[in-house]
Amino acid sequence: MSLKKIETAGGPQVPFAASQPRQQKVIQWAVTYPKYKLDDLVLDADTWDKLLEVISYFENRELIFITWGLAERFSQEDGLAVNLYGPPGTGKTMAAHAVANALHKRMICVDYAEIESKYVGETSKNLSRLFQIANEQDSVIFFDEADALLSKRVSNMTSATDVSVNQTRSVLLNLLNTYRGVILFATNFIQNFDAAFLRRIKYHIQFHLPDEPLREQLWRTYIPRKMPCQVDYSYLAKAFPGISGSDIANAVFSTAVGAAKDKDRIIPQSRFEDAVRRCLAVKKANEGEKLLVSKRIVSEEEVKQKLGSEG
Repeated sequence: MSLKKIETAGGPQVPFAASQPRQQKVIQWAVTYPKYKLDDLVLDADTWDKLLEVISYFENRELIFITWGLAERFSQEDGLAVNLYGPPGTGKTMAAHAVANALHKRMICVDYAEIESKYVGETSKNLSRLFQIANEQDSVIFFDEADALLSKRVSNMTSATDVSVNQTRSVLLNLLNTYRGVILFATNFIQNFDAAFLRRIKYHIQFHLPDEPLREQLWRTYIPRKMPCQVDYSYLAKAFPGISGSDIANAVFSTAVGAAKDKDRIIPQSRFEDAVRRCLAVKKANEGEKLLVSKRIVSEEEVKQKLGSEG
């Protein structure tokens, strides 16, 4: 706002507020190199195979579309959109970086909160600009926590915000239809995706919590050889089912910090076990909070339905 002065009838000058044109939020997209390689991943055989198929698809586009003639039937579908979905901590983000690395491309890692704007219409402009820069830089676009962006459209619009949400979804659908580059999505909540996005994404690759052999491999991967410890990897893998690779990584890091603080010369296995138990306790507490929220929502809906039936 700026203050201007005007002459009032028979009186002194008084200031008034003059609105200034609002400046659009301009995002400087960072193009970075991938942080991980395929060798960094510890995955089950099926997930591995699907990732390699995605890489092969991109590497063999000329063979598929030109030599084999698929361009005659699929002329608008030579881009590559891939969704990585599954429980938290199962390696989706690492895999996205590894795929970009295998394709010898840099990345633009997108946080939806970064492109979302409180001004109606500007989120769509930010998206369009993102795709333009990615195309110019020949970079992979990576949307982490993609359900925030690809969620179901609002069917009963009651506000300008609802209109803006649907506008953003429509713009993104059009961009997916025409973009010829590589787009990677990652989500813990594929059930929240709008069906239109599910149809436009060529590959959906599921990530799983590791089984016992993979858990043992993850323990061996994350505990460095230089770390002075006495560990039965097989026991740790068997004793703690249901944990993710991220849980194991966090447990190893927490163990190292605690052992360094206490100046352990040899780190006992009990430290790793305690660290995993703390991880599991946090996850259990988090799930309990989600359950309470869910129960409150159901209860409110039941009350509304009952009041409606009694009216």
